[in-house]
Amino acid sequence: MVCITLSKPSDLAGVADRWQSLEVRAELSFFQSWAWVGCLAEERFFDPVLLAAEEDGRTVALALFNRRRRRFALEALHLGESGAGALDSVFVEHNGPLVERGRAALLPALLHAAMHAPITPVAGAPARPARRRLVLSGVDETQLRAVRTALADRVGQGGGQVCLAQARPAPFVDLAGLRRSGTLFLQSLSANTRYQLRRSARDYAMSGPLAIQRPATLEEAWAFLDGLAALHQATWQRRGLPGMFAAPAFLRFHRTLLARILPRGEVDLLRVTAGSRVIGYLYNFRFRGRVLAYQSGFDYAGAGPHEKPGMTCHQMAIEAGIAEGMDCYDFLAGADRYKRSLASGSVPLHWLEIMPRWSIEGALNRLHEFAQARARRQP
Repeated sequence: MVCITLSKPSDLAGVADRWQSLEVRAELSFFQSWAWVGCLAEERFFDPVLLAAEEDGRTVALALFNRRRRRFALEALHLGESGAGALDSVFVEHNGPLVERGRAALLPALLHAAMHAPITPVAGAPARPARRRLVLSGVDETQLRAVRTALADRVGQGGGQVCLAQARPAPFVDLAGLRRSGTLFLQSLSANTRYQLRRSARDYAMSGPLAIQRPATLEEAWAFLDGLAALHQATWQRRGLPGMFAAPAFLRFHRTLLARILPRGEVDLLRVTAGSRVIGYLYNFRFRGRVLAYQSGFDYAGAGPHEKPGMTCHQMAIEAGIAEGMDCYDFLAGADRYKRSLASGSVPLHWLEIMPRWSIEGALNRLHEFAQARARRQP
């Protein structure tokens, strides 16, 4: 029998040991690994709550939440993030509880427990049942189905409702499929995209050979990240927007993350050049056969009229991934035109909240949905 509990962990070092032990037995994304979840965890999870599922003395599922409590509102558990805007600028995707391989059927019960189970205090005081909100960011269709199953199966046990804040496509390139079929990446693209990439490569080649460089040391990796940040910020500030690196917490997180994952080969921080010209940088994660295109900085200001720095950099990284035996190049969430042009498929990711149906938040959400539906019906 599976026993599911919520508790206040006395220290996150103990959580790390359990988490990494379960990783070996789980199917997971990079964003569910302790490398990501545990990075600056004491800062990001300032009121941590650990969900654990045990069966016959073995941990079969874990989830780390941060609890936020505000006056006149239900407490909220944020899965894999803090619930504080600046700290969450790192932007989790492919999120969800960490579950032992083959045990996805546990997900509805895990989510229901997260909403309603008492949290066992560290001091051993009596635990009280609760009604709370769950905030789930960047979850896939499997997680969304589990949410709906949890609510449909347990209406009589304090059922809730789902507020879908947004859904975003996550385009990808099937590298394994291209390798199996012997199809070159360029051949898989539309005629217009092939033309743009070939013309861009010809124009860049006039400055010198196109090349990908990887950092040899952590200090060099930090220098690449600084170069990426400068180009990224310049692009977004020209658009009148602050850019991701405007938040000090964002850069601090990723400098710390690089120190954790560079020795393990879980990052591809690439500088793409044409001769002495820097075209751009890619900050990609590498995890279990997947390349995750997380962040970038491109020299748009110095590009010629037919030079496509972003598309050219991603083309070179994709072709390197095929040659190196990677299975998938995941562009992560976003419907940018260049992603759609280069991708071979897409999966939806969802940002949502689960809330008790008869809470104030639930009532307000139903009123909002009613107003939206009424507006859609009007001519």
